[in-house]
Amino acid sequence: MVKRLIPKLLFVAVAGFAGSMNSIAEDDLQALVARAKSAAPAEISGKATVIVDGKEVVKGTNGWVCLPDTFPDDGMPMCNDPVWMEMLDAMVNKKDFKADRIGISYMLQGDLGAGVSNSDPYHSDPKKADDYVEMGAHLMIIVPEEMLKGLTDDPSNGGPYIMWKDTPYRHIMVPISPKPLN
Repeated sequence: MVKRLIPKLLFVAVAGFAGSMNSIAEDDLQALVARAKSAAPAEISGKATVIVDGKEVVKGTNGWVCLPDTFPDDGMPMCNDPVWMEMLDAMVNKKDFKADRIGISYMLQGDLGAGVSNSDPYHSDPKKADDYVEMGAHLMIIVPEEMLKGLTDDPSNGGPYIMWKDTPYRHIMVPISPKPLN
């Protein structure tokens, strides 16, 4: 089983920019671009930069970055504003991050089957974590720490909650649609 480590994803998505697109057929590339853009409303994703395998394949104009995968090859797209990209860069490089403004990330396709540990962004096997969580469509919002007061970190409450609470990468998870019951 291939480990789905966030640092690997972030290196590919944020720091790499060195991936080769020669091995991706044009039809496959267009499908990856479409999947990346499906993570956010068209008003955002239509003007966003798209990065596939660490390479910019669509030059955007609005500061947003859409990725076809949250983890390598998981098919769970996300679109991030500049604050989120800054936080992801800090996380991949294990640097401190302190939110001084609001940042937003869309995952309108959810992350079913590709969730994470709610407390540890570096958990080596998140599906075996005691606090494994996955969601249907959701937003992720970075805010300055003082704005988190009074918000739970319990994802089972049915509303917004704090993910990675005791890390510099803490953020609010906002469910938009329920995850399907199997």
